[in-house]
Amino acid sequence: MSQNPPNLRPDLAPRARITETARPGQPTIGMVSLGCPKALVDSERILTRLRAEGYAISPDYAGADAVIVNTCGFLDSAKAESLEAIGEALTENGKVIVTGCLGAEPEYITGVHPRVLAVTGPHQYEQVLDAVHGAVPPDPDPFIDLLPASGVKLTPRHYSYLKISEGCNHKCKFCIIPDMRGRLASRPAHAVIREAEKLVEAGVKELLVISQDTSAYGVDIKHAEDRGHRAHITDLARDLGSLGAWVRLHYVYPYPHVRNLIPLMAEGLVLPYLDIPFQHAHPETLRRMARPAAAAKTLDEIAAWRRDCPDITLRSTFIVGYPGETEEEFQTLLDWLDEAQLDRVGCFQYENVAGARSNDLPDHVPDEVKQDRWDRFMEKSQAISEAKLAAKVGKTIDVIVDEIDVDGIATCRTKGDAPEIDGNLFIDEGTEGLSVGEIVQVEVDEAGEYDLWGRAR
Repeated sequence: MSQNPPNLRPDLAPRARITETARPGQPTIGMVSLGCPKALVDSERILTRLRAEGYAISPDYAGADAVIVNTCGFLDSAKAESLEAIGEALTENGKVIVTGCLGAEPEYITGVHPRVLAVTGPHQYEQVLDAVHGAVPPDPDPFIDLLPASGVKLTPRHYSYLKISEGCNHKCKFCIIPDMRGRLASRPAHAVIREAEKLVEAGVKELLVISQDTSAYGVDIKHAEDRGHRAHITDLARDLGSLGAWVRLHYVYPYPHVRNLIPLMAEGLVLPYLDIPFQHAHPETLRRMARPAAAAKTLDEIAAWRRDCPDITLRSTFIVGYPGETEEEFQTLLDWLDEAQLDRVGCFQYENVAGARSNDLPDHVPDEVKQDRWDRFMEKSQAISEAKLAAKVGKTIDVIVDEIDVDGIATCRTKGDAPEIDGNLFIDEGTEGLSVGEIVQVEVDEAGEYDLWGRAR
């Protein structure tokens, strides 16, 4: 049985490719999508526009007339992965258009790969289309090239990411996302709801709400109300919860008004799941990060959330080895984690990022100390996860079926598990009547460090 930890870098998602069959002579584009779910949504929008113009999407490099690489530029390691993907596409295909967050640094890309056809920044859809048109002219056939009502999706058909805003107004010293993606720009609430309705009508069973700062949704447009929908995260969550699908909230910054979401979870309108990036617990570390230093109050909020919704699952991410982090500060983080007892925890070691203000801070932590602290942090969080999962043995819970392999083993997720970044529940036998995307009840009969096993009821 697999005991692998969940993805510890929830800011990164796996590479995504989509496949379909092209008609003879149809212009064909390949797509490699790197980075977070927000970038995945950008890839879906680009492909939807291209598909509407008559392009097919190639299953491999060789079958594509050109390849789009949607990059990530959040960390140096992500930049390196993006450059590697660009190089691979150039080697295998030769015609490559680059977009995404790393595209905000075109000289950085062309300095390594001068043969790329074009470089565009994040969510610059029109520029990407212009580059594709220049490399591979469109040739639409209105009688054949029909676009699904829900657009082109890079996720399984039973769940979909729903982006509600772009950008961020925070100025965290370790982050350059506001420089790459700009300030907060919220979508109108009625547009978000209409997209969600189309997705649910097309068979989506789970909506994963994403943005850079979900709690701030609507602040920039003064929580405008239009066509019966108000641009505020509480109102939006309530409206989405009325559609009949699971609604999962990601990247929820811990503002005080987050407490207003908890009753919606207790009522069952929204999944009892909060993904909140706390990043650290020591006030001095948080100050150096330029984040609110209210760890003690956060513990009070967590206790209140659990009081009002006992089934709530709390996920967060943390940075260890941040410049200036002392052993005392790190120990405070471990002690805080002991008290907070978070259900799902991701952690990564601090890295310098070109353009980030944290690069200039004094007292950078040696790599071996960062590794030691990461190991100790993960040991503690793993023990918490194992104990919490063990407490679920014998209980009957709802799960959504993500996959059934050739051996009949079903990979599922509970309400407390987001795709790709959290654990799974496996059903080893009796899966003959199950189908992907189905929500079923399962009795949990075994628990590991990050995963569960059970039998369908």
